[in-house]
Amino acid sequence: MSRARTLSLFLILAAVWGSAFMAINAGLAYFPPVLFAALRFDIAGVVMLAYAAYVVDDPFPRGREEWSVVAVGATLIIAGYHALLFIGESDPAVTSAIAAVIISLSPVLTTVFARAFLPSERLTVVGVLGLLVGLVGAVVLAAPDPSNLAGSGTFAKLLVLLAAASFALGSVLTRASDADMPIETMEAWSMLLGAGLMHVLAVGLGESVTEVAWTTEAILSLAYLAIAASGIGFLIYFHLLDRLGPIEINLVSYVAPVFAALAGWVFLNEGITPNTVAGFLIICVGFALVKRSAIRTELRQRGVVG
Repeated sequence: MSRARTLSLFLILAAVWGSAFMAINAGLAYFPPVLFAALRFDIAGVVMLAYAAYVVDDPFPRGREEWSVVAVGATLIIAGYHALLFIGESDPAVTSAIAAVIISLSPVLTTVFARAFLPSERLTVVGVLGLLVGLVGAVVLAAPDPSNLAGSGTFAKLLVLLAAASFALGSVLTRASDADMPIETMEAWSMLLGAGLMHVLAVGLGESVTEVAWTTEAILSLAYLAIAASGIGFLIYFHLLDRLGPIEINLVSYVAPVFAALAGWVFLNEGITPNTVAGFLIICVGFALVKRSAIRTELRQRGVVG
């Protein structure tokens, strides 16, 4: 895969996941949070399983190793991350800006987990500096109210932090596995199993489908999250995870707020503020530090530098 195609896929992923914040906020007005996440992956899992049956020879996991990878994806990346995030964001004290800042800790948490499970993925000192610069950029871009960030909703914010940790750990453990399974198969069964786990949790929390208000906006938000953010988004994510590793691919959480801001500007008439521009530029600096070797190689190939 060329660097240009890798970059294009990365930006597409950031765009669909960034704009998903808008769809989540819209949908939570009509769905109980965990049931909303479960229904999202019911649809995405069925669609992805049909796609896997079409493109691969065997769309079923085989053996203990492959089912172990599916279990990791289902519990940590699908069920753990989304259930905790949706519950956390259902608290009015957790705004999209605050959630974006907390989720932006994912690359840093990934680095911590990688030191334990993937020694080859460790960053240099400059790379770690790049992660921290990128995190600063995400904070500047999201521009949360400091009093709100440390104020009410402490438990809900802790849930969002645990969501980021769940996703980071799941990424590292998935990368560490030696299972040779098609990405489409792994994604489909992780989604279906993860959706089942969230349905069980939803029942335990007393959530019911009778609470859902089936409006046009509710259906559109569910469809966007299931097809674009989940089906297409996770297909791209797992492809790039295999190519880039968990630390670099989870940098998408730094770029996603940029597209969340752009989506708000286009669809909700939210203004582009100086913080948006400044945050984007700081994130670019962080990327340049993390990816400095790849950028230098690309520039040499194009004859820009010697």
